Amino acid sequence: MFQSDENDVWEDLSNIPADPPVMRDLCVNCQRPSVVCWCLALPSERLSPRSTIILLQHPAEEKRCLRTAPMLQLGLAPNKCLIFKGKRFPSLKHENLEKLLTQPNTVLLYPSKTAIDIRSLELVCDNYNLVLIDGTWPQAKAIFASSPILHNLRHVKLMTTNTSSYIIRTQPTEGCLSTLETAAEALSQLENNSIYREQLVQPLHILCKYQLENGAVTHQSKEFLIKTNTYPKLIGKRLSKLLRSTSDNIEEKV
Repeated sequence: MFQSDENDVWEDLSNIPADPPVMRDLCVNCQRPSVVCWCLALPSERLSPRSTIILLQHPAEEKRCLRTAPMLQLGLAPNKCLIFKGKRFPSLKHENLEKLLTQPNTVLLYPSKTAIDIRSLELVCDNYNLVLIDGTWPQAKAIFASSPILHNLRHVKLMTTNTSSYIIRTQPTEGCLSTLETAAEALSQLENNSIYREQLVQPLHILCKYQLENGAVTHQSKEFLIKTNTYPKLIGKRLSKLLRSTSDNIEEKV
């Protein structure tokens, strides 16, 4: 009996194909499957703003297949979008980051109580290092809390009535933007040039179009779902208070 079972096992093993399964061709540029590549929507020439975007990316964000940071990195000149990964900044693995974060022209886009309108920055220089935290809102708060150096930066915020085009991903509130949209809007306001707002977000439109054509559905924000009593998960008092506070701030801006 045991001999028969052993023979069956070896027979099963012998039937396993030697070659790996056929994988879909990937775009060498964006690493997306070629059939859903969004590279044709990138600017014809990489944009080179005076300022530099510095992304502090939570490790979990890198694993998302529908993230927008690669669109930003490929849409800007190579030295104009720097990405550092981690949960605390800076660390020994983040080469040159501490030097960048301590420069006088470095600002953090973060909605703290001391944040000022990005458009009101004094024109003391013609270029800025604009730091963005790339992750969910809880991840961004955790990174900020565990990175004291970020507390010492000048904090700026975006004043805009734009809504996100990232409709295949649930946003916390109606006024939240993706990392790509935030950077594009910030550059447009900081440099008074709408080209960043107009051109950098085009790959996102293509991505959403592909996904919707292949079964994805439009997502409403958590704020909208909660207000309409259609949010499927129970929320705690802290999240409810945070959403109400964010909503009130957005309404005040409008």
